[in-house]
Amino acid sequence: MVPRKHEVRTPKQDGPASVHRSLILGGVLALWMVGLFGRLYQLEIFQYLELLGRAQRQQQRIVEVAPQRGTIFDRQMHPLAMSLAVDSVYAVPAEIPNREMAANLLATVLDLDQRDLVGRFKAFRSFCWIKRKVSSEEAKRARNLNLKGVYFQREMKRFYPKGDLAAQVLGYVGLDEKGLAGLEYGWKEIEGKPGRVLLAEDARHQSYRSSESEGRAGKSVVLTLDENIQYITEKALAAAVANWHATGGAAIVQNPNTGEILAMAGLPDFDPNDYGKSPPEARENRAVSWVYEPGSTFKLVTLAAALEEKLTNPNEVIDCQMGGITLAGHVIHDHQPFGDLTVADVMAESSDVGAIKLGLRLGQDRLYRYIRSFGFAARTEIELPGEERGLLKAPGAWSGISIGEISMGQEVGVTPLQLVTAYSAIANGGILIQPRIVHDVFQGNAHELLPPAKGQRVVSDQTAAAMRQVLGGVVEHGTGIPARLRGYTAGGKTGTAQKIDSSGRYSKTNYVSSFVGFAPLEKPVITILVAIDSPVGAIYGTEVAAPAFRSIAEQTLAYLNVPQDNPSRLLQVVSSTPAGLPRQQRGSEAELHTTQSEIAGVASSPVEPVSYTPPASNGAHGTVVLNEGPLMVVPDFSGMALRVVAEKCQALGLELNLSGSGVAIQQSPIAGTKVPAGSTVSVGFAR
Repeated sequence: MVPRKHEVRTPKQDGPASVHRSLILGGVLALWMVGLFGRLYQLEIFQYLELLGRAQRQQQRIVEVAPQRGTIFDRQMHPLAMSLAVDSVYAVPAEIPNREMAANLLATVLDLDQRDLVGRFKAFRSFCWIKRKVSSEEAKRARNLNLKGVYFQREMKRFYPKGDLAAQVLGYVGLDEKGLAGLEYGWKEIEGKPGRVLLAEDARHQSYRSSESEGRAGKSVVLTLDENIQYITEKALAAAVANWHATGGAAIVQNPNTGEILAMAGLPDFDPNDYGKSPPEARENRAVSWVYEPGSTFKLVTLAAALEEKLTNPNEVIDCQMGGITLAGHVIHDHQPFGDLTVADVMAESSDVGAIKLGLRLGQDRLYRYIRSFGFAARTEIELPGEERGLLKAPGAWSGISIGEISMGQEVGVTPLQLVTAYSAIANGGILIQPRIVHDVFQGNAHELLPPAKGQRVVSDQTAAAMRQVLGGVVEHGTGIPARLRGYTAGGKTGTAQKIDSSGRYSKTNYVSSFVGFAPLEKPVITILVAIDSPVGAIYGTEVAAPAFRSIAEQTLAYLNVPQDNPSRLLQVVSSTPAGLPRQQRGSEAELHTTQSEIAGVASSPVEPVSYTPPASNGAHGTVVLNEGPLMVVPDFSGMALRVVAEKCQALGLELNLSGSGVAIQQSPIAGTKVPAGSTVSVGFAR
């Protein structure tokens, strides 16, 4: 048998169908790769920022930390508002092993609601505030608990070492250190730039990294206010408001030659360290936001305009028609019948009829023009928020009696700041100067250049000089006798204006009583306004406001070391009015009989005074009279941090003057001294 040869078989070649399948598979793979790279390109290029932001929101939490606000000083560099570093307590709830127990312990030492704290721990995993800006004692107690997941963050807290002094000017800040009123709100340079704390966490919400970026501190501001003059003004205003059971009031002291505001007070007031406890009306700055009819104090504009237009002179005799004049069928009555009066005596006796006759000579257009020139119906543009324009209709909208009403201070609304600035224009020789309350803005050694105060001439120097003499007569022998100063001459004008009641008519019980004046008469250094809202028991500026002007002026001139220009004068104590006369008969602006206690501007009940001498500064000194209160012992501040000293002074009701930084090394009065509430303690600090 012949063996077969070995057969070699070759592989069978792929047919057309196999090639087609390979092409399809390759195409699918290619499309998949193109889609994959396209999606990657879209994620990496087009959606990168969006996805990065989403990841950061999931993994990170940014907590904004309020910056250190700039310090606010008075003109003598005494701090009125400052920021202190305090502790805030926060938690990372995911790290707390027993939230119920932690909440209970923290609520006890920090005076919080335990259930609310548990709710916050459940609602947030990575971060939640427990309590912000705690006291040093609270921070110490919380640290001693040594709880896991509870941390501390340093924040700045605004502190007002003088309490309610100049509170409406300074304003206040919220929990986030944002200004909410006053200069704290209106002067943005104080605020600074906030810092940030970055917290990072993993997928289990466990924090593994934190970083902090510091903000930028705000700029410091030096005001034109003088702490001591502010104190004098507030005390005199408070005495007048309390004495006459008024609903409130305003008082301003201005340098007429520069426009600088030396004091600005309003009642009711509040403590900016705890502003939440005060009603909204107490936080309004009446000096710039209160619009009221000025009454006879507005006659300044009428007479100055008539003198400037040479329509009269101080010695001209005007027939005041025994206290009655008819305009457009309406009879306007004087507060008492006057016959012939000189123009100077029209002001001294506050005759409405005489003022109306001068207004009629001027006419609507000229009177309106002078009112606007004196700054009324326009904001003064002082560096304070909330300033009102006032109220004044254009001549085309005046009624038949408007010219008469406006000439004597009705049918026009003014703010206290507008009115005191107008009187300053007469005091300085006829130039209306823009009022200022910010003197300097600085950070470190860099000072910000502030624009100069604007000024415009409204009357000639001759007219201003004549007006000063007329206003001096008001104080010497007119309705302003209770405003006479010991050792100084003064000029000014009383005002009494009915308020509009809810029916839209003039009230027969509610009035605004005011006095505006300046001193010394020939070379005025200060202009002062006092306006009392709705006094009870008396209504006339003669009784209610003029004594407060006298109190402020005498103490301020002595504090400023202004030489006396009338040292020979002794205070003339005017005899008291017989008690049998009804109040309405002894209360007219022309009435010259005033009790001694009314001249002093205080209640007639005996008060034991305590003398207090403010710290001398730039050669200025003086004595302020305080009412005696409970005595307290000054503690020993040695070695204490600034914040602790500030807290202790605030708790004791002591005013703090401080210098330097670090820990306390010296103080005055010394520890153990007994002082009245409200006394000033000076503490020096060093590192």
